[in-house]
Amino acid sequence: MKPVNGGGGVEQIIALRQQIVQRNDALQQLQNADSAPKTDAAPAKAPDFSETLSNALDGVNAAQKRSSDMAAAYERGEVTDIAQVMLARQESSVAFEATLQVRNRLLSAYQEIMRMGV
Repeated sequence: MKPVNGGGGVEQIIALRQQIVQRNDALQQLQNADSAPKTDAAPAKAPDFSETLSNALDGVNAAQKRSSDMAAAYERGEVTDIAQVMLARQESSVAFEATLQVRNRLLSAYQEIMRMGV
């Protein structure tokens, strides 16, 4: 674990949060581009950190469920393309690994913050 000087852990958390918010905004823009245009709608407020994290975890859960469903369908003989099954499995694995990395960063930053008070 690399020591952080002068509150760098907090800066890392803020930078990580900003990246998550930007990615979430980009995904929302893509989703809104597919839907019908809204008229006289108020601008959407930026989601807070807990909403963003919850959305990301929901996405990882959906990827894992899709992978599990495809593997079960392959075992039943409903899906014959093994490449699709393996791609879904790999996508699920990458999403879960990214979630673990975010958790590790958050935990590390929390521990740094707790050490500052001592």
